[in-house]
Amino acid sequence: MEILLIGAAACITALITSAWLMTFAKWFPINGVDEFVVDYKTLIRAHVDYALMALFGLGFYGLGIELPVVACWCIAVGGFSNPTIFTIAAFDPNFWNKKIWKIYTALSFVVSSVGFMWIAYVLFKYALAKYGY
Repeated sequence: MEILLIGAAACITALITSAWLMTFAKWFPINGVDEFVVDYKTLIRAHVDYALMALFGLGFYGLGIELPVVACWCIAVGGFSNPTIFTIAAFDPNFWNKKIWKIYTALSFVVSSVGFMWIAYVLFKYALAKYGY
């Protein structure tokens, strides 16, 4: 389950990195950097998504309930790769038209969905067991 902490740490690192990148690109223009980010709105989406995914990882770990290791891996990998979709798109104006990124996006969504739904199922079963069902 510690993979959830590693995934959360990766998301927190990306969160802070994106914040600094947006700050420098917008408020302290440096030739090349300010032209590097082509879509601030999409980078903000990535920034918020990294925060949410970090919180999910920390929250699931902090529940104190034993969770399936594979589901935790799915959360860690999918939780980082999902916001990274927006990060890449913020730098590439043709992102949504490229087949490689469509495949990456689909795989990322599948992996994260499996992890989240698996953990949701485990939590549901845990809650039912607590009530004697």
